[in-house]
Amino acid sequence: MIFSIPDVLTAEQLNSIQTRLEKAEFVEGKLTAGWHAKLVKNNQQLKSGSSLLKELKTEVEQVIKQNLLFQTAVRPRRIHSLLFSRYEEGMSYGTHTDNALMGSRLLRSDVSFTLFLNSPDEYEGGELVIESADDEKAYKLEAGAMIVYPSSTLHRVDTVTKGTRLVVVGWVQSLVRDASQREILFDLDTARRAMFAREGKTPEFDLISKSVANLLRKWAE
Repeated sequence: MIFSIPDVLTAEQLNSIQTRLEKAEFVEGKLTAGWHAKLVKNNQQLKSGSSLLKELKTEVEQVIKQNLLFQTAVRPRRIHSLLFSRYEEGMSYGTHTDNALMGSRLLRSDVSFTLFLNSPDEYEGGELVIESADDEKAYKLEAGAMIVYPSSTLHRVDTVTKGTRLVVVGWVQSLVRDASQREILFDLDTARRAMFAREGKTPEFDLISKSVANLLRKWAE
């Protein structure tokens, strides 16, 4: 399931992050790529191990964890491996799929996300393109918005032809490994919330809630 979430970050949060990144040290993005992705990765990333990176990762993770749509659709167990990436003119990231296991703890990547940190008016090109079996779709969202997509997909970032693209990318190990099971839970949860808003706590609401809970017991890891 691919979906976008608007306004994950407020204007104040975006301004604070952008201000701190203006003076930050960025390094070659190939340092965090897998052996084959290094061949097509051409961007910059906030230096690993810096106090600023730790500070920004904590801030962004907390905001994402509080987002109800993200929680309901993704069922995160661990949000991990956040990278603050910068693409200057001429930079891109060719077609690749994300590593299945990441970091020293070998956390699984079930779901990927890209959180846009600056306005699409500030750069040309730089679209995130997600491929499917017979089509592909490009995403270039407003600052503060986030696109969420399966880590198993082939995807790329088209060449930035003007300006600078700033994003946060990250990954999630979900409580529910199987994407189709997560979608079933999301549909049921969405339906019961709509039912509760319209009719309150009814016997039908209780039955759907029971099914959501029991499916989580069956599928959660």
